[in-house]
Order: sequence, then structure tokens, then C-alpha cells
Amino acid sequence: MIQITPQMRILVAIAPQDFRKGIDGLSGVCRNLLKSDPFSGSLFVFRNKGGTAIKVLVYDGQGFWLCQKRLSKGRFRYWPKGEGSLNPLLAHELQLLIWNGSPGAGGVAPMWKKVCG
Repeated sequence: MIQITPQMRILVAIAPQDFRKGIDGLSGVCRNLLKSDPFSGSLFVFRNKGGTAIKVLVYDGQGFWLCQKRLSKGRFRYWPKGEGSLNPLLAHELQLLIWNGSPGAGGVAPMWKKVCG
């Protein structure tokens, strides 16, 4: 089981990926296209071209976990856009994304609150 904590670095690949790739193929995408170390413990999130499935890749210190969620109907409504190849997410934003929500429209409290004084 993958435990997603607020301290985890979560990186979303903006460009869609070929989901015929397994652990080795997606690790190569991390190294070559995303310029990130797949052994870093960061959690990498990928989407297929049709927007109907996502894959999550993470190294836990012993080996890789590769999880996939494919929607039975429709497509993922939200996916980050941008000029770079990666978009960071917070843990609660990833949970919203997995449940086909929009992290920006989640209406949750900010992660950090300035203390007066």
C-alpha cells in the first residue's frame, strides 16, 4: 500500500504518456524527459492520452510501486497545464485528482497559516 503524506514530493507529468510502458519505461520517462530521479522517493503521476487513466509510480526504498486507476466512464476533468514538463501537487490535491476532482476547486484550507505576532 502506498501511503501519501503531506511531506511527500508529488510530481505530475503534464504530457500524456504511453500506458503500455511499465515500471522500467516510466522510470526512463522520469530520468530522461522529466529530469528527475525515480529512486528519490518522489511520487510521479502520469496520464494516458485519452485522459481515461492515471498511473502513479513511487520507489519505497526496496522497490517500485506502480498503481493505475482507469475510469469506467468519462475522463479525468482536471489535468495541469503549463510550459514545463512537471507540475507539483500537494497530498490532498492528489487525492482530489484521483477521485476525478479539480485540486484548484477543492475548497480546502491552505497548507500554511501565518501566525500573528
